[in-house]
This record gives sequence, structure tokens and C-alpha cells, in this order.
Amino acid sequence: MTDGVLPHALTVDRPPQAGFVVLQTDETIERDLRRLLPPQVEALVSRVPFDAIVTPASLAAMEGHIGAAVRLLPPQAELACVAYCCTSASAQIGVERITDIVRGTGATRSVTNPVSALVAACRHLGLSRLALLSPYGPEVSTRLRETFAGNGVETPVFGSFDVIEDARVVRIDGTSIMEGARELVGRGGVEGLFLSCTNLRTLDVIAPLEAELGLPVLSSNQVLAWHVLRLMGVEPAPGAPGRLFAGG
Repeated sequence: MTDGVLPHALTVDRPPQAGFVVLQTDETIERDLRRLLPPQVEALVSRVPFDAIVTPASLAAMEGHIGAAVRLLPPQAELACVAYCCTSASAQIGVERITDIVRGTGATRSVTNPVSALVAACRHLGLSRLALLSPYGPEVSTRLRETFAGNGVETPVFGSFDVIEDARVVRIDGTSIMEGARELVGRGGVEGLFLSCTNLRTLDVIAPLEAELGLPVLSSNQVLAWHVLRLMGVEPAPGAPGRLFAGG
């Protein structure tokens, strides 16, 4: 056997690439992205430090780490979009501030987050009044509802599991989510339902809830993936759940 340098080819064409800044404690979104994004899209993920307890202070503290997390994405990547992946922190920090931080890294000009994605999805579907099911405590949920209202999405019907530990959010089962959704929508006066939190496991309940309730059902990871793909100009994955991906 002789030693030597083996011949190799270089790939010229890059696939579409998107960056995702994910909470340290999130166990759900990467699995969901594999289901929601088509195979040709490369999802590049970085993590942002986060306290395990979801409070306004812990959410706001992430502001100081977002830029560093974006810079840990592969520097050679050509990112068509970067998504900051926390619904409640997007409301707490502010979507404009998050956009400024991400753009300030030079990684991309196209930025989104679950709050901006939900607002875009509601406009796409013609929705302005949602039932909101949240895992968060009252302070965090109130800020989220105020942010939605400021962007033309009212949440007149609201319910919460009142869980403040992110590790418990991911353990909330589908049966509990469906029971909570039925109870909220049953109060009436809404045009759709939003299941909030990127760590809440929602994808398997969207289709059955839509069939049962007769309304569009949206969730944080679903709307985020949908908005990323729209910003990239890429068609969604076949079978992505919900009326949102079916065009309304």
C-alpha cells in the first residue's frame, strides 16, 4: 500500500440553506423541522443559552446571546434565512430587536421568528381572532397576547397549562393538548387556534383537530417552517400538516 492524496471533486451547487437559533432546552423543534422542511433544504442549527425556568427575565436575558449563537452557524454557509426559534422570547425581546441583532451579524438579511411567522400566517389565511393555548405562566402569556394584538391578531379565548419549566413543556402529551383545544374553541368567537411554544409537541394533533373543530390550527413550529420556506421561495414538504400548508 502506498500513501498519497486521493483525487476528489468539489460540489459547485449549494442546496438552499436556512439557519435556526434554538433554545438550549428545546427538544422538539429539530425533529419537527425534519418533518416540515423539504429534503432539499439544509437546516443548520445553533443553540442559545437559556434558563430552564420560563419567566420574563429569563426570556429577556437571551437577547445578549442571540448574536453569538448566529455567529456559531457555519460561516461558509449561504443562509437564505435565519429563524430565531422561541415564541415567548420573540414577544419579550421584540421582533424588531431580534431582526436587528441577526442582521447585524451579517449572516443574512432575511429573518423571522414564531411571532412574525404567526402574524404572516394569519394574514395569509385571513384570520384575526384566535383561541390561544399556551404552556406559559400568566406574565409570559400576557406579553405574548399583547404582542399579537399589536399586530392585528386578537386572542379573545385563552388557556394555559401554567408550566414554567421548559423540560415539562415537552412532556405535555397530545391528549392534553387536544382536550385543551376543544375546551377553548368550544367557547366560540374565534376563527382559528394557535398552539404556542416551539417545545410543545403539536404536529400530530394539527390534522385531527382541524377535522374535528372545522377551523385552521396553527402551531409555533408549523408557522415558523412555513414562513421560512416562503421567505426562501421554496415549496413545502409533501404532507406538511394543516390548512396553512394546503394553501388555506
